[in-house]
Formats: sequence, C-alpha cells, structure tokens
Amino acid sequence: MRPLHGIAFKVGSVLVFIVMSSLIKTTTGHIPAGEAVFFRSFFAIPVIVGWLALRRELSTGFRAHNPISHFWRGLVGTLAMGLGFAGLGYLPLPEVTAIGYASPLLVVIFAAMFLGEEVRLFRISAVALGLTGVLIVLSPRLTVIGGDTASHREAFGAILVLGGAFCAALAQVFVRKLVNTEKTAAIVFYFSLTSTLLSFVTLPFGWVVPSTTEAITLVSAGLLGGVGQILLTSSYREADASLIAPFDYASMIFALLIGYFVFSEVPTLTMLAGAALVITAGILIIWRERKLGLERSKGRKAMTPQS
Repeated sequence: MRPLHGIAFKVGSVLVFIVMSSLIKTTTGHIPAGEAVFFRSFFAIPVIVGWLALRRELSTGFRAHNPISHFWRGLVGTLAMGLGFAGLGYLPLPEVTAIGYASPLLVVIFAAMFLGEEVRLFRISAVALGLTGVLIVLSPRLTVIGGDTASHREAFGAILVLGGAFCAALAQVFVRKLVNTEKTAAIVFYFSLTSTLLSFVTLPFGWVVPSTTEAITLVSAGLLGGVGQILLTSSYREADASLIAPFDYASMIFALLIGYFVFSEVPTLTMLAGAALVITAGILIIWRERKLGLERSKGRKAMTPQS
C-alpha cells in the first residue's frame, strides 16, 4: 500500500473525469446525449483493453461469472451517464457536479433497502443533511413549479441530473454485489461494452454527423474516460478506500475553475452553500465508515488466538 500514490491517482481520476465532462458539455448544443454515451464508452474500450494487456489481466477482464448482473449494472450505469450528459446542456458544470454528489448519499439508502446493510442514526442524519444540501442547490431551478421566473429549461436539466445521480447510486449497489463474484477488470470492461451497445438504442431519437472538431472532442472524451477509469482503479489498489474517498470532492474545485474560466459560469451563493452541506455530509459518512472499520478490525484481532 502506497497512500500518497493512491491519493495522487484518485485526484488525477477526478480531474480527468471533470475534463471529460467539460468536453462533452462543449458538444451538447448539437450532439445528442445518447451519441455522446457511445463515444464516451466505445473509445474507452481500447484504453482499458491495453491497460489489461499490460497488466496481463486480459483473461480476467473477459471472464464474466454473472453476465445478467453485468447487464443490469450496465443498464442503470448507462442511464446515469446519459442523463448526466444531457443535464450538462442545461446547467453550469459546478451545479451538475454538486447535484451529482447526491449519488453516494443515495447509495447508503439503497444499500439498506436492497443489500440489507445496517444504517444507524449517525448515517441517517448525515444523509438527511446531505439531501438538504441537494435541495438547496436545486431550489432556484425548481421554483418554476411555483410560478416564479426560473427557467423551465434549467428545471428540466436539474431533474435530468438528479435522475442521473439516482441511477448512478443504483449502479453502485449492483457493483457491490458484483464484487462478490467478479474481478474489478471484468466489471470495468463489461460496463464499457454494455454501455456502448445500449447507446445504439437511442439511434432512432436522432444521431447527427459530428463536425471534425466535435468528433475529435468526443473521441478525446472517450479516451479520457478510459484513462480516468484506470486511474480510479489504480487508486484503490494503492490506498484504503476510506482514505481516498474524500478526494472525490476535489471535483468541485476543478468544476468551479473550469466552469468560470472556460464556460464563464459564475457560481451562486445558494449553489455553494448547498454543495458545502453535501460535501460535509459525505465526509462525515466516510469518517464514520472508517471509524467502524477500525473498530471491527480491532475486534477481529482481539478474538484471534495468540500464539
């Protein structure tokens, strides 16, 4: 275990994924979300396959013990990706990022519902705090329901991104089940393959021929998606999940910088306040999980007979 390497890989993956989202965002005025999903997924495959070949894990990456679970994970993961990409066309990048932070909070709820994981008062309170933050971020966009002047377009975008966060949380629940029978390499590879194939379902809704610039941008996004996945996977090889998980929230810093300097998006105080609550809740959950993990580890050691 090399914690500093793990942190570096994690931050690198976060930066790469934000840059990837930024590239997708530049094409949203012309390229449908389903087509963007195709480019993001298909062009990640050669990067992932090359990485598996270098690690001599191709046989592992192609071996699926539970193909049906891979399909369901791919389905909800593809929905999450498509909804998120669509939302980028309606909302500023930092706002999309902040709403996306609802996903790990929803994972706590879904894990209790579908996996039977125990959720105590501390985590319930942290989830409630985080979801309050999400509602604060969403509130200016959804006031259109009450007849205010908020844009219907932005409200629709907020609903899309929240739906993407919901699907992403479900995908994580499937991943938690898959890791019991599947290797990480297989999970990564079959998600890219499944999402590539599922993207063709959106063909009847109108794909377009991208311009040269758009094609280069979309291919670059796909390649970066593969690189980001590799960096993310590598980070968990080098350090404990509880150590590197908080660095997910570095994405807000990158999103704010890119949003301001590239897209001229100035964050509102409401968005920043809501994001701060969501980030606080996420870090509290991670801290609690780390503490419980240490306590369980000590308990196991205490029960182990000493020679």
